[in-house]
Amino acid sequence: MAWTRRTLGAALFSFGLLMGTGAADLSLLGVRAEAASMKELRIGYQKTGLPVIARQQQVIEKALAPEGVSVRWVEFSAGPPLVEALNAGSIDLGWTGDAPPIFGQAAGAAITYVAALPSNGAGEAVFVKPDSAIKSVAELKGHKIGVGKGTSAHNLLVAALEKAGVDFKDITPVYLSPPDAAAAFASDKIEAWAVWDPFFAVAETRYKVRVLATTDKTLDVKTYFLANRGFAAEHPQEIVTTLGALKQAAGWADSHRDKVAEALHEVTGVPLEAQTLAANRTQFGIEPITPAIIESQQATADRFFRLGLIPKKITVSEAVWTPPAGN
Repeated sequence: MAWTRRTLGAALFSFGLLMGTGAADLSLLGVRAEAASMKELRIGYQKTGLPVIARQQQVIEKALAPEGVSVRWVEFSAGPPLVEALNAGSIDLGWTGDAPPIFGQAAGAAITYVAALPSNGAGEAVFVKPDSAIKSVAELKGHKIGVGKGTSAHNLLVAALEKAGVDFKDITPVYLSPPDAAAAFASDKIEAWAVWDPFFAVAETRYKVRVLATTDKTLDVKTYFLANRGFAAEHPQEIVTTLGALKQAAGWADSHRDKVAEALHEVTGVPLEAQTLAANRTQFGIEPITPAIIESQQATADRFFRLGLIPKKITVSEAVWTPPAGN
């Protein structure tokens, strides 16, 4: 697949948030249809997680069919380009980690949080090859670490270093998309890599990596289902229906653990061995955005601002969607 770069406007470009994404993304450019004539819901997803299960089970398609609405699924390599597409109105909904909406909000992106999902947990890590001299996070000081700027793995790396007493400025972050980072890790152009499943799982199966830190042992965070702000204002009921379908998919995944890896493999094409590893440590679920979740996400945003990784202080609660009454 050819990887391209696009902009989220001058603000995002200047802060280097964007990473490579599929050439197919270019076909999404254009103005979103008017609310009254909505015929298609466009959902951004990545290579793992609940949205992939929902796509494989076609639960959203079935839920929206009575309204005459079809669903188009659009794959992204990571959260930042997905947030870019949401801002541009090229997709309507999408799933990312905790960091992308923070970077997006700081740059003025037209996005809103509509639901929370479990964190990447044990399926997101900072790791090195087994023959590396680096044995701990503290020993990353002075080394090159591949990570996607503005991704959940970026937050993991920052927090893990902080916990180990290492200043972020004492390492050399190499900002790469997961496919580019995979190539750099393979050729030893980076010494460590911070990334999520299935990229982490693929690296584990290929290299038998040494894990230095994981999100579940470092952070208390969530991942998020996001919407374009204008879409959320115009189509609240479609969002409610979609969230209900995602909850149904989460229930299926929890009661069919033996079939989850095959479902992920079927949709993404990622090797079954890696998706099995990823599936076995994935938590499935979806919940409303609560004050406690907002507080946790605000702490992450404040950390990024303190380190100078976002250009201004933000208030997360200002970007949280209010569901229709009774939902």
